[in-house]
Amino acid sequence: MQTPRLILITNPGSSSRKYALYREDELLCSLHFEFEGKKVVCTLKRADGTKKKLPETYKDLSETVGALNQILTAEGYLGGVSKIDAILARTAAPGEFFSHDHLVDKAVLKELELAKKKAPLHIPTVAGEIEQFVKDFKGTPIITISDSGFHNDRPDLMRYYAFSQDDADKFDIKRWGFHGLSMGSIKAFMEKEGILPEKLIVCHLGSGSSLTAIFQGKSLDTTMGYTPLEGLCMSTRCGSMDVAAALALKRHLGIKDDEEFEKYLNKQCGLLGLSGVTDDMREIIRLRDEGDEKGTFAHAMYVYRVQAEIGRLAASLGGVDALVFTATIGERSAEIRRCVCQKLGYLGFELDNAKNDGELENRCENIAADGSKPIYVIRTDEFEEMIRRAKVILDDAECTCGCEGECSCGPDCDCGCRK
Repeated sequence: MQTPRLILITNPGSSSRKYALYREDELLCSLHFEFEGKKVVCTLKRADGTKKKLPETYKDLSETVGALNQILTAEGYLGGVSKIDAILARTAAPGEFFSHDHLVDKAVLKELELAKKKAPLHIPTVAGEIEQFVKDFKGTPIITISDSGFHNDRPDLMRYYAFSQDDADKFDIKRWGFHGLSMGSIKAFMEKEGILPEKLIVCHLGSGSSLTAIFQGKSLDTTMGYTPLEGLCMSTRCGSMDVAAALALKRHLGIKDDEEFEKYLNKQCGLLGLSGVTDDMREIIRLRDEGDEKGTFAHAMYVYRVQAEIGRLAASLGGVDALVFTATIGERSAEIRRCVCQKLGYLGFELDNAKNDGELENRCENIAADGSKPIYVIRTDEFEEMIRRAKVILDDAECTCGCEGECSCGPDCDCGCRK
């Protein structure tokens, strides 16, 4: 019988590093590295919920990968026959190549280098993390898990922009869509529970937000495009915007560099730009309740854009049978769910306020009123989806060099092991 795999998942942010260790589908622990003052500290959280702040500190986030083996061994997760069998990296990058999952080799590292230029805000961090894992975990399979792959089956009508298809193919510029891991998690859960309808709209509302129309279990349409910037108003992203208006704004702000302007649209707009003080939805609601004009407008803009996109996706589907709220805001903010659903009666949705405001203890709760189409709140699990997708690659990987799975070659090796 095959020994259960130990799988490490990396989820690097711009100012922190997060890792999770699984034994197959079972979470063992998570590690969160972040700055405290000028030093990086690590908090370990075990599967039972207990937390432990580790005594070691680090000068920079680039040191975290090199520290993982030592930490996990000291905490009893590695050692002896226990070793990490695979490393998974969520990859949100534009382009056909990264709309698929890949076992990291020389070709993937080359594509990551090219992707840094296409998406300078989203790719360098995860690319650097993968490169560090290649150096420090020689021989361990590293898999890039596409965050756009769930959307690959959409019709061309939903994938192309309204310019020459020849140019779109030549320059690899299409509406790739993102939050695919979350969508895959929701779809798999609903399918397992026997509640997946023919026409579904999933509202992934978090610091990054998107909606996806799912028809017969497959993505039909989604709000994000070439990058995660398109679509809804988000925590710090402006969402969809007239290109001419964006260029006019760039000129008026005196921003010369394209990358700097893209950073502005991604990091200084959305709720933060509208309110002028915060990108936290809880604070936005507090400002609204206190009568703050900008906070009130930011809240109204966020809700309006979600409502408008639900209407558009319902048109894409030709109707809608159920609605799902997920991700941080979607799962936790009863107020946002209430406000969004206020105008959805024309689609057959009516909220039960008592259910919506109550404790949602289960992974899935139906908060719709009697006679309404279902309105679900479902906890997404992107890591679970990453592991499910990685198993396909790991189970198919075959050693052809005679090492019987113990090859210690790096990505520069051409022996064929695990390819």
